[in-house]
Amino acid sequence: MVTTGEREDRLFAALANTTRREVLRLLREDGPQPVQAIADHFDMRRPSLSEHLKVLREAGLVSEARSGRQRIYRLEAAPLADVQDWLHPYERFWRDRLTGLGELLDRMPDDES
Repeated sequence: MVTTGEREDRLFAALANTTRREVLRLLREDGPQPVQAIADHFDMRRPSLSEHLKVLREAGLVSEARSGRQRIYRLEAAPLADVQDWLHPYERFWRDRLTGLGELLDRMPDDES
């Protein structure tokens, strides 16, 4: 059984890599694609890309379906809600800080030199 912490670790580890984020972008923008179409966007050997796709699958960020001899990959965006939930307190923190800064600047006298 995978714990919540382990699931989050897999998710953030998957997102930490530039190639994997690019795969997610491609699937988001262009929809489900066969492995070869994804591979055409990268200058790497197919086994390396397959490893990236495996990490994304294990994190729940992509799913794989077979269509004849092809494997079609599809974006599964639901786990990204966990990232958003994790980031939300930090967004609130910075929004509050910037609001405070704006209020401070509004109270300061204008420099009329």
